[in-house]
Amino acid sequence: MASPQLADVLRHLKGIARRSNLSSGDMVAARGVLDEYASVDDAVHDFDARVEPIEVDGVACEWIQAPGADPNRRLLYIHGGGWTAGSLDSHRPLSARISAASGCAVLAVDYRLAPENAFPAGLEDCLTAYQWVRENGPGGPGATTSVFIAGDSAGGNLTLCTLLASQDRGIPLPNAAIPLSAATDLTGSGESFQTRADVDPIIPSDPAALQIMEAVYCQGNAKLDDPLVSPLFGDLAGLPPLLIQVGDAEVLLSDSTRLAERAKDAGVDVTLEVWDEMPHVWQAFAGFLPEADEAIERIGAFVRAHG
Repeated sequence: MASPQLADVLRHLKGIARRSNLSSGDMVAARGVLDEYASVDDAVHDFDARVEPIEVDGVACEWIQAPGADPNRRLLYIHGGGWTAGSLDSHRPLSARISAASGCAVLAVDYRLAPENAFPAGLEDCLTAYQWVRENGPGGPGATTSVFIAGDSAGGNLTLCTLLASQDRGIPLPNAAIPLSAATDLTGSGESFQTRADVDPIIPSDPAALQIMEAVYCQGNAKLDDPLVSPLFGDLAGLPPLLIQVGDAEVLLSDSTRLAERAKDAGVDVTLEVWDEMPHVWQAFAGFLPEADEAIERIGAFVRAHG
């Protein structure tokens, strides 16, 4: 049975969905609302970590280090927000809690957003940050002893696309990766777009929303089935171990379950966790929602087990 706090989270997300009106196509106007995604309670923003802004080859980033984090063990965190919203500010509490659970210094990347910057601008920023964090830590240059990539929603998509692009370019892959509620199929062919439409409080299941994504994010630079847009359709062989977390109450459920199946078929070590009754990126409510705290502890255990 879900915790009592879940009812407050669901009410909060339904309010955001009404105010942001993601199906309207006015992504820029929705940014301020989406930046409030995790703001269900002040407890979410109560975290203990040192934050240091830094610019990485022209890309704004920040180091986030919880007490005891090892600067030689590093995790690149890629925020969500539909490729059009989200920021370092909106995801700082989540990044800080992942630093605490994993014992890693977290580099959060403020990649360029659409529509001002179409695909592949955001992906290129993530690749820049990933290559840099392999050779630089909070204290300056120095190779990492282990490195990870994690991200939620659109950031989960970019996590997987960063892996695929790195593989294509001969860039060494991380020890492991953690896509959370990831969007892996922008064609919307997964069955959960229908089967979870009535229970998902935040993500629209209207096919028009996917067409908007093509116009706003891709802008003619790629088709929705391009593997660097929809990693479900990529060659997944050779990817590092994956921890995939997804809620059973989100329309993106089958984006994760199908990716897990295809990755396993390709020989990838996959841990798939489907969390009963949880909505999209419930991990962001850690500090208030017990299931979010537990999910982050599992992320931390997975990271520690892989380096």
